[in-house]
Amino acid sequence: MPGMHMPKAAAQPGKAVAANTVAIKNFAFAPAAVTVRVGTTVTWTNTDEEPHTVSATSGPFHSGALINGATYRYTFTKPGQYQYLCTIHPFMHGNVVVTQ
Repeated sequence: MPGMHMPKAAAQPGKAVAANTVAIKNFAFAPAAVTVRVGTTVTWTNTDEEPHTVSATSGPFHSGALINGATYRYTFTKPGQYQYLCTIHPFMHGNVVVTQ
């Protein structure tokens, strides 16, 4: 897309950190991997000028397009590992690990 600033390398999910908020910035999810307990609501906030989505690769959540400053919340009710991506920019990946 004209005027779109692409990162040099896409962030890859690393070791999951305990957090319930994820920033979408510089065309990446930060942190890329989080660990939460069952019943936790995770909030994603888009801080980029471009729209992004938060979409499970094979799971129950899909945010739709989030403009700058928009948030998306999802409450995880079952343990497991939930991989997600931005469907607009599919090089953007994240992971939520849900424990008991």
